[in-house]
Formats: sequence, structure tokens, C-alpha cells
Amino acid sequence: MKKVLVAAALGGLMISCGGKDKEEKKEGFEMNRAKTEKKAETTEAEAGVPVDLDNKGVGPIKSIEFGADIDTEMAAAGEAKFKAICTACHMAEQRMIGPALKGVYERRSPEWVMNMIMNPDGMLKDDPIAKALLKEYNNAIMLNQNLSEEDARAVAEYLRTL
Repeated sequence: MKKVLVAAALGGLMISCGGKDKEEKKEGFEMNRAKTEKKAETTEAEAGVPVDLDNKGVGPIKSIEFGADIDTEMAAAGEAKFKAICTACHMAEQRMIGPALKGVYERRSPEWVMNMIMNPDGMLKDDPIAKALLKEYNNAIMLNQNLSEEDARAVAEYLRTL
């Protein structure tokens, strides 16, 4: 009888200790250092935001003409303003909270850009492209920086240099 009880105890012990091959649940933080490939950055057009050079946007700017040459003095002033208030959300060649701005005039009209700079509230409310961008960028609203037309024009000139 003693041998049967010892055998049963050993059998129970073996069963309770078995199954170590199964994955155990771990509590707390776990880090996986496996190398993954970076997904290629999508452009606005690929993401469903249309390119539209005819849309002038919603706001005070109805028409703007860029000179053939970039006004370097105005662009320098625009760069300073851009670095002071825009770089928290925008970079030239990389998506951040907002879109990358290099080549913006290949996707948007100068009037649209100026209206977005000066009137982001109205644009996000009424402009279909601004609404699509809002959706694309996780509803991150562009804040109204209350720029004068002169400051906005300087930023627009700087964007031509990117």
C-alpha cells in the first residue's frame, strides 16, 4: 500500500510539474528587440488626400502670384517665423503631427497654403482637403497662430525654398 501511495504522489508531482513547454504569462513590461523593416512613408495622395492645385481654400486670400525668383529676404523672415511656430508640428521632409511641407506647391495652390496658415479654423470647417488632412493626421488640429498677411506671405515664400 505504501508503494502505491508513493507512486501516486510521484505521479501527481510529475503531472503538476509537467507542461513547462507551454508559454507562461508574464506580468509587467516586456521588450522585443527583433529587427523590423520600416514601412515606406506614404504620401498624401497615397493616403487618400487628393492633390488639388485649383482649390484656393477658405479665407481672406483670393489670389496670390509668386515672382519667378524667390525673394530671399522675405524667405529668410519666413524661415525665422516657421522655425518659431511651425516646427513643433511640421518638418520639411518628414511627416510629424502635420504633413511634410517640402513640395507643398506641387499639391496645393499658393492661395490654399496662405489660407491654411491664416485661417486654419475656417479651412478645417469648410475645406474638403483640409478635412481630409485632419482625418489623415488623427484629428490633430492646426492651431491658429494669428499671423498677419505679411507674416503668412513670408512663410509661404520660405516654403518655396524647401
